[in-house]
Amino acid sequence: MRKLNLRKSLFILPNLFTLASVLCGYWAILLCLDEPTEEAFYRAALLLVFAMLFDTIDGRVARLTRTQSAIGVQLDSLADVMSFGMAPAVLVYRWSLEALGGVGMAAAFFYLACGAIRLARFNVISTTTTGAPKKPDKYILGLPIPAAAGILISLVVASIVTGSFTGKPVIVAAVVVSLGIFMVSTIRFRSFKDLKLNWRTGLLVLAAVSSTAFVAIQFQHASIALAWLLACYVAIGLGETLYQIAVRARDKRRERRDHAV
Repeated sequence: MRKLNLRKSLFILPNLFTLASVLCGYWAILLCLDEPTEEAFYRAALLLVFAMLFDTIDGRVARLTRTQSAIGVQLDSLADVMSFGMAPAVLVYRWSLEALGGVGMAAAFFYLACGAIRLARFNVISTTTTGAPKKPDKYILGLPIPAAAGILISLVVASIVTGSFTGKPVIVAAVVVSLGIFMVSTIRFRSFKDLKLNWRTGLLVLAAVSSTAFVAIQFQHASIALAWLLACYVAIGLGETLYQIAVRARDKRRERRDHAV
């Protein structure tokens, strides 16, 4: 009888958390395809929050147990397409975009397609030629799909709680399409995996956290605070990109002046 190789068995552990995320996404889709009630949408959104939790845990478990693998990277991306691409697209379509007919379906699919493209690009960038994962960078290209999904989930829950976006599918469609564009854009967003605080980063983090705390106290609901925090994350990425563009343009003007002299 062969002895159990504990080291090899550890490779299963992070993948179990990844598959738990897939289960949450699958379950959320089934709920959305059932009766379109607020309770079903709320439960689906809650399942996707758990999917985010499992998605966060699997990578940390893999690093803690030193069981990162090429299969784990690919499985994680496939899980993300399911739980943060397909499931939120179905959720937001059934909740709001269905009222727009084909336009709403196209908007939801655009979000899903952009999410899949973003994950494919991430896999190419974040792995070596041998398929092994690279060390995480300070910045990532394009809005991460969990953040985009988090914004949609927060909108759904906030709408159920406050009625803010009820009957406004055009605004919801604009948000969905914008998130898709951000995902496939070349805007650099912070990964916060190798964060070194300087005065500028400290001010950005302080502004985001303090404003989120104010929103949480003002509206007294976690979903609204989460939506605001994720919106701040998007705004920081856009702001830093615009700042870098301005700096490069200034440097080019200086070079032209120096050559002219």
